[in-house]
Parts: sequence; C-alpha cells; structure tokens
Amino acid sequence: MTVVFAKRALLTTGWAEQVRVKLRGGKIDAIITQAKAEPEDQRVDALLPALANLHSHSFQRAMAGMTEYRMAGRDSFWTWRDLMYRFTAHLTPDQIEAIAALVFLEMQESGYASVGEFHYLHHQKDGSPYDNLSEHSDRIMAAAAQTGIGLTHLPVLYSYAGVGKRPLEPGQKRFGNDVDQFCTLVEQARSCAEALPADCRVGIAPHSLRATAPDDLARILEAQTKGCPIHIHIAEQPKEVQEVLAGLGARPVEWLLENAPVDQNWCLIHATHMTSKETLAMAASGAVAGLCPVTEANLGDGPFNGAAYLEARGAFGVGSDSNVLVSLTEELRVLEYSQRLRDLSRNVLVRGEGSVGHALYTGAAQGGARALGRDAGEIAVGHWADLVAVDTTQPSLCALREDQLLDGLVFAAKDEVVTDLWSAGRHSVVGGRHVARDQIIARYRKAIGDLLEQIR
Repeated sequence: MTVVFAKRALLTTGWAEQVRVKLRGGKIDAIITQAKAEPEDQRVDALLPALANLHSHSFQRAMAGMTEYRMAGRDSFWTWRDLMYRFTAHLTPDQIEAIAALVFLEMQESGYASVGEFHYLHHQKDGSPYDNLSEHSDRIMAAAAQTGIGLTHLPVLYSYAGVGKRPLEPGQKRFGNDVDQFCTLVEQARSCAEALPADCRVGIAPHSLRATAPDDLARILEAQTKGCPIHIHIAEQPKEVQEVLAGLGARPVEWLLENAPVDQNWCLIHATHMTSKETLAMAASGAVAGLCPVTEANLGDGPFNGAAYLEARGAFGVGSDSNVLVSLTEELRVLEYSQRLRDLSRNVLVRGEGSVGHALYTGAAQGGARALGRDAGEIAVGHWADLVAVDTTQPSLCALREDQLLDGLVFAAKDEVVTDLWSAGRHSVVGGRHVARDQIIARYRKAIGDLLEQIR
C-alpha cells in the first residue's frame, strides 16, 4: 500500500486539511482527514484530482511550430490540414512511439493523469496495412506503458474524403479502413491492451460525419459499442457544417443526435458551430463536449457556446488535440478567455455565482473522466488514484486563500506548480519531473533528427 499525505486536499466535500490518502491496486482505498503523517508517507502540499486529456493526436506534436508561416492567400484549418498530411507521410512506427512517449510525458508533467488518444494513423506510407494491422496502435500502447499514463485508446474509422463516400485523397491513404478491417483492428488493439494495467481501455472513434457514412456508422456502433467510449469530431468548421447539411440534410450535431444513440458514453469533439437548439439538445443527451481551446484557437475554429451549454448542465472536458502546446492550465484559461473575448464579459463559465476556476477545473475533471470511461475525476474511495499535487508556496499561488487556489491555478499559474502526479497509483512525476524524462527525451530527439532527414 502507498500512502500520500497532503497538507490539504480537494475532496468531494471541499477542501480538507492534513489528509492521508491510501492507495491499493491503483485505486483509492481510504481517505483520512485531520491525520498525522507517518514516516513512510509520500508528502505533498495540495492534492487535487488529476484531469484526463480527452482528445489527443500525439503524432502532431512533432510538427508544432512548423505551420505558423503565413502563405499567399488566406490560411485556414484546411491549408493546415494539407501540411499535416504531407508531414504524416514520412512517419515510421518507431518515430510514432517516440513522439507519443514525449507527448504523454509532457501531459503528465502538466497535470494530466490520463489521455484519450484519437488515433487515425494506421497504415504504411503507401497506405497498405502492416502485417500486424494494429502496428501503430501497439506503438501508442508501448508509449503509454513507458510513461505510465492512463490510456483510453480510440482507434479511428476513417473511410472517406467527404460526405457521399468521396474516395480518400492520397494524403489520407494511411488512415483508411472499411468497417470490417476496422473491427479487426479494434479487436487486435484490445488484445494488445490486455498487457497494460487494468485502467487501460479501448474505445472507438468514427472520425467525423465527413469521413464515415450513415450505414458504416450504424454497423460499427452495433458491432463495437458494448458500453465503450465513443468519440467523434463534430461541427469544428463552418465548411464542415455546410457539407454535412448539403449531403445529409441536417447540421452535424442535429443529424447525430437524431440518428445515433448518443448518451453518456459519447464524446463530441469540438462541437464549435452549433445553434442554440443543438446546444441544449447536446447538453441533455449526456454526451461530453470535448473542448480543445488551444488547438481551436490555433486553427481558427472559433469559440464553443460555453455559457448556454453550461447553463443547461452540459458535461465537458478538455484535450490538447494537435499538441501544439501541452498545458493543462492553458487549456482551461483559453476556454474561459475565449468566452470573455466573444461576449465582452468576465467570469463567464460558472453557473450563478462562484469561483470560475473551481467550476472549470472540477467540471473538466469529472467530464474528462466520463469521456474516457474512467472511474476518476474526484478524490473518492474506489476511484482510480489519478492525483496531482501542486505547490501552493509558488509565487503565483502563495497570496491566495484556500477558496481561491483553483482560480490561481487556472488563471495565474503555469504548469511548473505541479510537483507530483499519479496515474492509477503510478507515481510518474516526482519533484516536477517525469521519472523517465531523460531517456524519453533522448529517444524523441533521435527520432525527430531521423524524421527531418527524411523530410529534407
């Protein structure tokens, strides 16, 4: 048994002092307040439930900073996507694993205990399958095993270039599967996941209503759900909304809610461009809004309809998506600031009165855990021990009252305040550094050096 002693901890009942949290088998076994530390306890300052990063394309981390040069004409999500396709054409399995390990390390050092890896890079450079169909999924799992992060792996069904079953473009060949091949890939990934810790899960991810078709979507939902997490990109860009409306006769969120059994197992990624009616309907469905504020700002997607969605008690979580910047605090900060910039207001994302930081942090903790099918998001007995410790003596936090600490964390602090992190009880970050940092970074640098030689 491992015991963590915290000077203060955020429990389901609020802040508590002098807290001993006992961990057994990766889960929280007992919580004792107003306790005394024992010599063998792992001591921290303030203990919080660690968040899930609910949406990541880890391989895109390697191209961060490569797409910020303005070309002739108007840059957009679609021009960025073309550059991304050209970049992915060169990646090898070893490079994919090395990049994923670096990203997972960065996530843990910033306070994420788990990740939903929305994985659509499946095949060889010419688009043909590997002998091991789940080769790249196996590499993602190897990176998760090396870093200790909690993984919900989400193999992606990506079959078409657009609504109406438009054939895949050359840059998309590495993504493509039909339904039968996809189901085989998922089963192979589940088999590989059996070697990982018990908190690992494998869900499914129909990429979008553009890259799947209604009949294919119905088939995979019937074959694969079994209560597993289901993630889908939805309504990220106006062009996407227009294409789906023209091809399927309804807007993306509207069509999905009317034609698929959307419930608490679903995570709708982005959902940026919704009508008021869609916003309320999505909140009522129980699905989690998967928000990626830093990427959505970087790609010019636009802000989520957060105030109305939160007022309707909609669930949400955050993810780092393209991984152009991996920072838990920055995702929450940009989420709120996007609302303030749009509405010319302050303190938007809280129902009624109260702390915005508390609402953002605890809301994202609970929603992210639900999206990953992970029994976490709170410090509670029986939950996975997804825990993060922060140093409240840091200058960004030391002047704040206890009830202001989450406001300080979200709006004033950087990720450097994180001292320790446990993913299902695995103590992966100690003293602000991942325990395997040196070897993971060395491998990443070699992989990137080899990749750049190929690209040039």
